[in-house]
Amino acid sequence: MANPAIRFERDGDIGVVTFINTAQLNPLSADLQTGLREILAQVRGDPGVRALVLTGEGRGFCVGADLKSTGDAGGDSLGNRFADYMEAVTNRLIEELHALRVPVISAINGAAAGAGVGLALAADVVVAARSAYFYLPFMPRLGLVPDMGATWFLPRLAGRSRAIAMALLDERVSAAQALEWGMVWSVVDDAELRPAALALARRLAALPANAALEIRRAFDAGTRNPLVTQLSYETERQRELLDRAEFAEGVNAFLEKRGPVFAVRTA
Repeated sequence: MANPAIRFERDGDIGVVTFINTAQLNPLSADLQTGLREILAQVRGDPGVRALVLTGEGRGFCVGADLKSTGDAGGDSLGNRFADYMEAVTNRLIEELHALRVPVISAINGAAAGAGVGLALAADVVVAARSAYFYLPFMPRLGLVPDMGATWFLPRLAGRSRAIAMALLDERVSAAQALEWGMVWSVVDDAELRPAALALARRLAALPANAALEIRRAFDAGTRNPLVTQLSYETERQRELLDRAEFAEGVNAFLEKRGPVFAVRTA
């Protein structure tokens, strides 16, 4: 049965995930979360997918939790019920995105609000339509902290001062401002969003099969390691990577004055 919140398509070796609950601006529903996790599992098992694009239809990329669905906690506290769901599903979703072997692009077509901010910024590369914006209503509107990884991704991209102000001031951050702050790679005209995202995805799909994981892990390590430790980390990664076929192909391509052609992943 088709999922009412999400659609998955292939464009050659690019996987395209589209959030399709346009009437509600693509809330972070159970259908969206479970559907996206199922797609990620499919991508993990399909070596033919070499890059993944996340985007939305309509005026919203993802606007976070559907507050109308909070309902009765059924004897348990609302906090317990939601925290248990986050641990079982929501947090796993972000972890699975961050561990995906293929590069991920978020193409922000409209509002990225609430938990939608964390989902958007979990990608490796973020491109935004000019009409898009980012908004964290958690604390000023609901007395909550940002979640879905926003408190981890946002300070690393925009800086701690901007992240805190964004979480407290109840203001939208436009696509242009997000570009200035380092939250997004590029801003394009609305009509050019999908073509621009697919063009970036094709560039990423041509990278070595281990590219996304290696780069994420290296920069994640750099945020916690002192310089001497990080230099050692880099040395040990080069020790292994220099002996792989990808490096040999890169050297041959350089000597032959052509672009490298890397093998597809096998698992």
